[in-house]
Amino acid sequence: MKQKNISLTRYLVEQQRVDGLIPGQLRLLLEVVARACKRIALAVNKGELGEVMGSAGTENIQGEVQKKLDIIANETLIEANEWGGHLAAMASEEMEGIYLVPNRYPLGEYLLMFDPLDGSSNIDVNVSIGTIFSVLKKPEGHPGVTEDDFMQPGNQQVAAGYCIYGPQTTLVLTVGDGVAMFTLDREQGSFVLTRENVRIPEDTKEFAINMSNMRHWDEPVKRYIDECLQGKEGPRGKDFNMRWIASMVSDVHRILCRGGVFMYPWDKREPNKPGKLRLMYEANPMGWLVEQAGGAATNGRQRILDIQPTQLHERVSVILGSKNEVERVTSYHSGT
Repeated sequence: MKQKNISLTRYLVEQQRVDGLIPGQLRLLLEVVARACKRIALAVNKGELGEVMGSAGTENIQGEVQKKLDIIANETLIEANEWGGHLAAMASEEMEGIYLVPNRYPLGEYLLMFDPLDGSSNIDVNVSIGTIFSVLKKPEGHPGVTEDDFMQPGNQQVAAGYCIYGPQTTLVLTVGDGVAMFTLDREQGSFVLTRENVRIPEDTKEFAINMSNMRHWDEPVKRYIDECLQGKEGPRGKDFNMRWIASMVSDVHRILCRGGVFMYPWDKREPNKPGKLRLMYEANPMGWLVEQAGGAATNGRQRILDIQPTQLHERVSVILGSKNEVERVTSYHSGT
């Protein structure tokens, strides 16, 4: 029987002390990330009252127009994490290059990557958004930190998670021992364990994809979606529902809670780009969470976590969620 009111701190201490799964420095790093997410949640919740809504009038390195909250969230994560001695460097979807820990602070052994505010196009209409993060260990053998230190496949992650800012603020985390969910108790001011050993059903009747791009998709994706749309009368023999929030955090959270498949595939509009989503800040952490919950994550041809990154802002096609559906779409790409 699960004990009640287990705080995130206690959960992490037990992962460190009892199960020996994480070192003390990683535990402290994850607590700092969680505290930063609480501050971001407060800024998100204030909305118009905090004068944080709307565009900042700038573009990030991805060429995307930044919202005021994008910049606030990015600065919050940097300021919270730079001084603790746990990190060597950070990288963000909102910054062109890596952010080195200033010399006045001790240098740690971990690398932190994050999408500070995923789904920010939904900010002004009060739809759930979130922060995605991934932790790698800095390779040993040389002093200092370079961008090459971040070029590790997702299977080298030591922790990953996201915080979703919705009706509840929920932190979802893996350190390689399954997936746990923590809900922010605003009265206590702490994250409390509310679900552990999260499992994604292997089969589903839900898919999430931006249907407006259908004419641009590759044939394997068209085939899969067409079969879903045919319902009971088609080759799948069952009716499917479509869900699309345009916030990866929200779509993946739904899949972790009740199953489904999420797809953001390559399309013909920008044929030289492998996909839209970022490998390091979005696909790797979400792919590991989904795998840890019994699901699967591929780019249509190979496991996402096995992709060797070659650049900081590398993009990738993403198909993740309920295992049997992901394997079906992937098999269509390989022709099997």
